[in-house]
Amino acid sequence: MEFVSEWFWFFLCLPLAALSGWVIGRRGGQRHGDNQVSHLSSTYFRGLNYLLNEQPDKAIELFLHIAELDKETFETQVALGHLFRRRGEVDRAIRLHQGLVNRADLSDQQRVQALLALGEDYMKSGLLDRAETVFTELAQIDQRAPQALKHLIGIYQAERDWEKAIDNASRFEEVTGEPMGKLIGQFECELAERYRGAGKIDEARAAIARAYQADAMSVRAGIIEGRLENDAGNAEAAVRAFERAARNDPEYLPEVLQALMQNYRKVGDLGGARAFLSEMTEHYRGIAPVLALTQLMEEQEGVAPARAYLGRQLKDRPSVRGESALIDLTLAEGADSTATLHDLKHITDQLLVRNPAYRCTRCGFGARTHHWQCPSCKEWGTVKPLLNYAVL
Repeated sequence: MEFVSEWFWFFLCLPLAALSGWVIGRRGGQRHGDNQVSHLSSTYFRGLNYLLNEQPDKAIELFLHIAELDKETFETQVALGHLFRRRGEVDRAIRLHQGLVNRADLSDQQRVQALLALGEDYMKSGLLDRAETVFTELAQIDQRAPQALKHLIGIYQAERDWEKAIDNASRFEEVTGEPMGKLIGQFECELAERYRGAGKIDEARAAIARAYQADAMSVRAGIIEGRLENDAGNAEAAVRAFERAARNDPEYLPEVLQALMQNYRKVGDLGGARAFLSEMTEHYRGIAPVLALTQLMEEQEGVAPARAYLGRQLKDRPSVRGESALIDLTLAEGADSTATLHDLKHITDQLLVRNPAYRCTRCGFGARTHHWQCPSCKEWGTVKPLLNYAVL
């Protein structure tokens, strides 16, 4: 029953196609046409019987035979292949669509449609090299170029071939007019990180420059640039890069804050650090800049002013990590109820360990470490630090 229900709508539509063919044959008033329609109808119902009895391979043979005899069934064959693919029977979908592609009597439009379906079958089955060949051919055809290019971008992402991904994303933008700068910027950042890992610093800097050219607001480019400058011992340049990243999207401030503060200290500009952190408290709703400011206040002014400042801030932006820091400062002051505070400290530390530090704003995927591409929905640049709970 479950198998039959999955094919219900397909079966419902196929008789309409058969009926229309019969009507056309009758209107033609030709005995040969009537005989052909009768033969097709018989073959068609045999095919349905094979499907109902879960013999799809025999059904495929018959439906391909129908397609050879009647061009009007082409769309039906393509739809049948799509149905096989959705059911996870990709080998059968490939066989059906490949049979259509091999037909010599297809129009150019039909051949393109069959090729597109075949390429999608290959992608579904993980045969990316074959899919690449099909979509590269289709990308040269204006009518289907956008679909083919989009598939090629997906293939090259999966293969981590960032140069080809960039080339195809650029062409997709040219063909469709759809902005691709943010995606191209991510691909350039992937190259920059690859070059940085290989010690090719000049190439990494060039990739960062291209990333900014593609997406002037790229947070990731700023983070990589800051790390490059930090590696090279250029503290002032690192500060500028990390500040740029945080200003472009304050929600990524926790990702750069530790390295930023280290470089502020290297250049001896704690005043600049306090000014920047104060600026961030106006644009960022989390606790991270408040905690960094609290630490600077403790160092420069003492525990009591730092504790008072943090207590005021926590009224407006409650945070588990903020509560933990407040407990630390209270303990440092030697206040009463030390045992209770130690218990609270233990509880809040446990909460910090158990909860995710990052969440995808698109699908809700939670993670303890940061990912530029969400492992769940595969969207780029949507996994961000949580604001008011675990790590902030």
